[in-house]
Amino acid sequence: MKVVLLEDVESIGKKFQIKEVKDGYARNHLIPEGLAKIATKEVVKWAELQMEAKEKSAEEELKKAQEMASQMDGLEVHISAKVGEKEQLFEKIGAQKISEKLKEMGFEVKKSQVIAENPIDQAGEYPIKLRFDHNLETEITVIVTEENA
Repeated sequence: MKVVLLEDVESIGKKFQIKEVKDGYARNHLIPEGLAKIATKEVVKWAELQMEAKEKSAEEELKKAQEMASQMDGLEVHISAKVGEKEQLFEKIGAQKISEKLKEMGFEVKKSQVIAENPIDQAGEYPIKLRFDHNLETEITVIVTEENA
């Protein structure tokens, strides 16, 4: 029986794909659980339209991510923090703080997109990678300076 998948189904296929499955599996599992519909002409046409829309939105997302990555490549981010006698920071600077600073600068970057090996614990310059969707990466420089009291 030919069915159109309404969800990703492990070992069968991805959402909106048309697949040939055993009649019993379709009737007893896929269709009752809302994972598939029988592949009639109307349903196939609908699935094709959905796939086109999905591909178009993926292309738009890729363009946005590429644009953001190119804008941020080589960007310098200045963060001031309280510094002790031996140049160590009172508060370590991690992905959260970097993400917040980037948001202040107008870039919508999630904490999970900031790839920092270890939190920054001393004043100085640090190269930090940002990882966007579609496996795009860019590198920024975080400059930590002493906060003026």
